Amino acid sequence: MQASIAPSSLPPAAAAFDAIAERFDGRYGAWLSVAAQRRAVRAALTSVFPVGAQLLDVGGGTGEDAEYLIHAGRDVLLTDVSPAMVRVATAKLQPLGARQPRVLPAERLSALADERDAGGLAPFDGAYSNFAALNCVTDLRAPARGLARLIRPGGSAMLVIFGTCPPGEWLVQLARLDARSAFRRASRGDVHARLGGNNFTVRYHRATDIARAFAPWFRLVKRIGIGVFVPPSAAEPAISRYPRLLARLEAIDRVVSSPLAALGDHVLYQLERLDISAADA
Repeated sequence: MQASIAPSSLPPAAAAFDAIAERFDGRYGAWLSVAAQRRAVRAALTSVFPVGAQLLDVGGGTGEDAEYLIHAGRDVLLTDVSPAMVRVATAKLQPLGARQPRVLPAERLSALADERDAGGLAPFDGAYSNFAALNCVTDLRAPARGLARLIRPGGSAMLVIFGTCPPGEWLVQLARLDARSAFRRASRGDVHARLGGNNFTVRYHRATDIARAFAPWFRLVKRIGIGVFVPPSAAEPAISRYPRLLARLEAIDRVVSSPLAALGDHVLYQLERLDISAADA
């Protein structure tokens, strides 16, 4: 039995990403700021997850990170809420002998845990979620419960969430005279978003929200700023015309990403799974 959802019941965010799945890589993959931020995330993932690690990708989209990690010797099961994204990812990952990607919302990870428990499968060594997939989830408590059941004690969850204090975003949007977009991440509730002609909402989670949602099963180990000086994707495509400048900003980020983590366009939260029973998660 697969934990999946029918296309007719797609959540709004899934419908939005479905609409752009086929052109997603062509658009975002060409942007140098996105590539720089992705390199920072991958460096963190490969430093925490050793070769041979069994990993769960939550909100893995078109499979760019899963493909990289599989080539780097990790075993990855990709999940995403968007069926079209999963189709694109499957075309990339199946030739590599990867596990079949799954259509699965982050809020329903406990269904995957039920399935794996029934099959007697061991927990994952860790999980990761890149580029704000969890910002499409209003309440992080359900994904936290699911990950508590899916990750072994001592394993890590590496979660890349939108930063809520991003000077780069402020500068780019204010330069466009768009104060509303510049400061939208200060909002406490759900915020309207639009992609591929579809409306959905995002939630800008703060560090306290994440710590509260993942307690008592996880503890925060560290935060890493992703895109502290490297500009946000809102600066594209213009910023890609300056590769030397971006290379310098990327080098600066490697130095300041920990002390200035809170200022990142994204923030990577490294959470350790504690040896606390998840039986009642």
